Amino acid sequence: MNWEFLTGLPESVWPAIPGRGADLVLALMFQLQYSERLAPAELARRQQAQLDLLLRHAWDSVPFYREYWRETSGGQAPSGATLHRLPSIARSHLQQRFTDFHSRALPASHGAVSESRTSGSTGAPVRVLKTELDHLFWRALTLRDHIWHKRDLSGKLAVIRHAVDRQAADNWGTATAGLVRTGPAVSLHVRTEISEQLDWLRAERPKYLLTYPSSAAELALAARRRGVRLEGLAEIRTLGELLPPETREVVQEVFGVPVKDVYSSDEAGYMALECPVTGRYHVQSENIVLEVVRENGAPCAPGEVGRVLVTGLHSYAMPLVRYEIGDYAEMGEAGEVCACGRSLPTLNRIIGRARNALRTADGGRFFPAFGLRGQRETAKILQFQMVQKRFDLLEARLVVVAPLDAAEEAVLRKLILGRVPPGFSLVFSYPERLERGPGGKFEEMLMELPVEPPSDSDPDPRMS
Repeated sequence: MNWEFLTGLPESVWPAIPGRGADLVLALMFQLQYSERLAPAELARRQQAQLDLLLRHAWDSVPFYREYWRETSGGQAPSGATLHRLPSIARSHLQQRFTDFHSRALPASHGAVSESRTSGSTGAPVRVLKTELDHLFWRALTLRDHIWHKRDLSGKLAVIRHAVDRQAADNWGTATAGLVRTGPAVSLHVRTEISEQLDWLRAERPKYLLTYPSSAAELALAARRRGVRLEGLAEIRTLGELLPPETREVVQEVFGVPVKDVYSSDEAGYMALECPVTGRYHVQSENIVLEVVRENGAPCAPGEVGRVLVTGLHSYAMPLVRYEIGDYAEMGEAGEVCACGRSLPTLNRIIGRARNALRTADGGRFFPAFGLRGQRETAKILQFQMVQKRFDLLEARLVVVAPLDAAEEAVLRKLILGRVPPGFSLVFSYPERLERGPGGKFEEMLMELPVEPPSDSDPDPRMS
């Protein structure tokens, strides 16, 4: 790692003496490099010690929890050992009782409090309170991700996402500013036409691109149709949406670079980072407790798919304890050291959001992977979206460069219906364009059935 650290003392440039704020980030980064390789039992012991403090704080100072836990906690503050017995909290709790989640005794040492909110992709946004300590962890974990994937920070970073304008900066963003020297950064709004995005990237020649998986796939398909590449690109980083395997494949095929993903949310920050060796996701256990549970609340076994619950270990201004983030994931092996040498728990896969699950009349839930992006025979398709209209009917919305004939529709019909449970029929529609949601994210599977809307997942709109 050949990073050039910045100094806070002009008279001492090497070794750098970090300035105010940067010193805390470096101190935390130093500890994270050790904690990620602790023996699993020791890692769990230290996490539970922090969890005990968080739960005591929530019980003592947050009105909602004192009321909500009264029956399950026996009238006293719960401990980390009994976390699994506590009822989970839902998006609706935060929306309806926002102020009841505020701590009445926030330690002054956690710094100033600010309000953040989700993009509201499924309705009313969720608001959360964060402190300077929350942002400190966000910076340190961003840098951990850079370290794991051995990024050359001197390269140019391009960002295509929501809540950014076309602009340029001399640093990658908040996580690195004042701490380490980086190359320049440029940004573009994700709603820019895909052909313009591709032309912009070819002109800017970035080494790294940060964007949503859907944008990365659309860029790769547009480049494949035009027969162009992105010279100098080394990696695409994705966030905010489910990353399908075919997106990795088409990006590798067209651009010749890997895709590295992060699992994050505005409410909880970084939840898991992609392992640089295995491709699984390492839970960021120093800042979060992540559970994968069955529908009845019991913990999932390794290899089993379930609902994701998160508890922020250092979010004292507005504690979120066993928060239903709205996602499904597959649990990795427990208590093992990964091939990369790290002992942080793993998720084998992020399966998808509850709102994007295909539902059957008997209550079944499926997360089909249609794989259309990887199909060369579907090269006419610019965008696609599946919509469940009824328990037995799907609509395939396709934006195409030229009309599909009956034979092409037949091929697609067979492909799509082969990846869903029996009993479904399929109709095609051809809109001129498929729009992104309020937060700039695109959903390939939509439900037009009455399903409770879960949480959005998109981190702070900062560059890196």
